[in-house]
Amino acid sequence: MAHKDCPHCPPKPDRRNFLTKVAAIVIGGLTAVAVPLAGVFVLFDPLRRKSEAGEAVLVATLNALPEDGEPRKFPVLATRVDAWNRTPNVPVGAVYLQRLKDNSVRAFNVVCPHAGCFVDYRAKEKCYLCPCHNSRFGLDGKIVTKKSPSPRGLDDQAVEIRNGTEVWVTFQNYRAGVHNRIPV
Repeated sequence: MAHKDCPHCPPKPDRRNFLTKVAAIVIGGLTAVAVPLAGVFVLFDPLRRKSEAGEAVLVATLNALPEDGEPRKFPVLATRVDAWNRTPNVPVGAVYLQRLKDNSVRAFNVVCPHAGCFVDYRAKEKCYLCPCHNSRFGLDGKIVTKKSPSPRGLDDQAVEIRNGTEVWVTFQNYRAGVHNRIPV
């Protein structure tokens, strides 16, 4: 709308529409930022959740272990959680369990620390044998052959007895081929 004294002057802005225009710009800007930001939070939410790794899982009962101390191999089943999926009772590894004289239990990961092969228990020889490179380990998990290529003994696992008969193991795999136990 032109000014009455000056027909060639530009029209004055309408003040009533100014607040409406500002409110529309602010709401549009908030919507433009909030919707993609909410999408990013939804997308990355599973990656921010705490992992269940390192929790003890029920592996066996004391009745399943021979009283004479001979080791037995047991699968370790746990709930596997990746970013978006939760799968219960998935095999995550295996352990040898050995009942000791005081009814405590010792557990070793079945993976050889040298190259990651699975060790076998040899009852006649009372030792664990890695078939890949002939590393031998005693019942205590220590290396018994001087020429063993394994950089360390078998990896022990934390064990607790719950409810008097349940054997719970905190299972952990470690990097093969290195002297130190590095969790993977």
